[in-house]
Amino acid sequence: MVATDAYPLIDYPDLDRVMLYRPGERITAGRFLAEAQYLADLLVGLQPDRPPTAAPVLNLCQDRYRFMVGLAAAAQSGNVSLLPSNHADDTLRHLLECFPDTVCLHDQVEWTLPAPQLAYPTAVPALSSAEAIPAVAGAQQVAFVFTSGSTGRPVPHAKTWGKLVRNVRGAQTALGLDGAVSIVGTVPPQHMFGLESTVLLCMLGGCPLWSGRPFYPADIVAALAEMPEPRMLVTTPFHLQSLLDSGLAIPPIAHLLLATAPLDRALAERAERQLAAPLREIYGCTETGQIATRRPVESLDWTLFPGVLLEVDPLPDDQAADATESGVFRASGGHIEVPIRLADRLDVLSDGRFRLLGRLADQVNIAGKRSALSALTAQLKEIPGVTDGVFFQPDPLPDQAIPRLCALVVAPERTRAEILSALRLRVDPVFLPRPLILVDALPYNETGKLPRAQLQARLDRYRESLKP
Repeated sequence: MVATDAYPLIDYPDLDRVMLYRPGERITAGRFLAEAQYLADLLVGLQPDRPPTAAPVLNLCQDRYRFMVGLAAAAQSGNVSLLPSNHADDTLRHLLECFPDTVCLHDQVEWTLPAPQLAYPTAVPALSSAEAIPAVAGAQQVAFVFTSGSTGRPVPHAKTWGKLVRNVRGAQTALGLDGAVSIVGTVPPQHMFGLESTVLLCMLGGCPLWSGRPFYPADIVAALAEMPEPRMLVTTPFHLQSLLDSGLAIPPIAHLLLATAPLDRALAERAERQLAAPLREIYGCTETGQIATRRPVESLDWTLFPGVLLEVDPLPDDQAADATESGVFRASGGHIEVPIRLADRLDVLSDGRFRLLGRLADQVNIAGKRSALSALTAQLKEIPGVTDGVFFQPDPLPDQAIPRLCALVVAPERTRAEILSALRLRVDPVFLPRPLILVDALPYNETGKLPRAQLQARLDRYRESLKP
């Protein structure tokens, strides 16, 4: 019997039930628990003088099953897991500077980071199935999840086990997942969306999971074919677009779940027509976790998860231009342990639903005129011949008080002059990008986002190429 202030590590009363699928292999809940305990003992052995204050575990496992075993093992041994949303060398080195006692768990062939490591065992001893499901205290801090770094350095946010459990239960109710679905995910498990909607839905929602992280359309199709019906594909607009464009025969999908980047309504409508499956989006952030959902083909308005509330914080007059007319919104209630300010401008409707008006940091003010980077990007993408593009505000040069806007554009058959001429008909001249850079592809990361650091780096290389 689990105490009221604790929750099971997994929600699989039948330990012989299949929990994860790998190529040619089926892993039961009992085997998962036994392997997690084996790895927990290894972690304890690495730090015999540290308990009960155990070192953080940087979980870099790429295989979703190994990641899950690492997360469970860390929770059982009293370690907190560090979950960066990207594995860029600069990101990881910064993280290790912030958490100097970290043990790095990985399943890579080579290891180069200057920190103690534990390579995931390639040969785990034959383990008998666990006989009982461990419990984890609801108040136990089990993870630091990091922001994506799309607007700067990744920032850590603590997650307790109770918060994560309540989050998953709220998601199941909001999404109408009243029965188990088998899940294929393209999002890294370290990312908040990937953690919630693949890993935790498997561990706590009883949904069997594909262990890999397919990227290319053929890999996604192959993974779906390995999973029993009904299936749910957890992915991003970037991956979904590629899958639909591939022309491959896609196994039946019962649910599509998307997040991490803005979704075009036309893409949602096309996906539902082509795949005959309802498509739902998740809204949330690293700080709050997922808090709302919508089905774009039915409505662009978002519905909050059960128990979650939105409240407004009035802003001083000198900050009012960066928010809604009334202020910045805070999310609280439900699985949110303390009120969290949101980074988006919202329009809350009388029935409690809300509309997104853009990011607070997305607003630009040039020569007394205001716009949003997302709105400018939308205008850019509507130009015939432009297949992709993005506006961003770079770092200011030494002689600039306010930096000029920049745009990266994918338009194989258009010239820079043609695109600028078309933009002049669509946006105020003060927002024209200087420079507009033609590129072969935008620097999307694993979750389909465009990290600001990568956009700035592309601009820096362009400027360097112009030097004599």
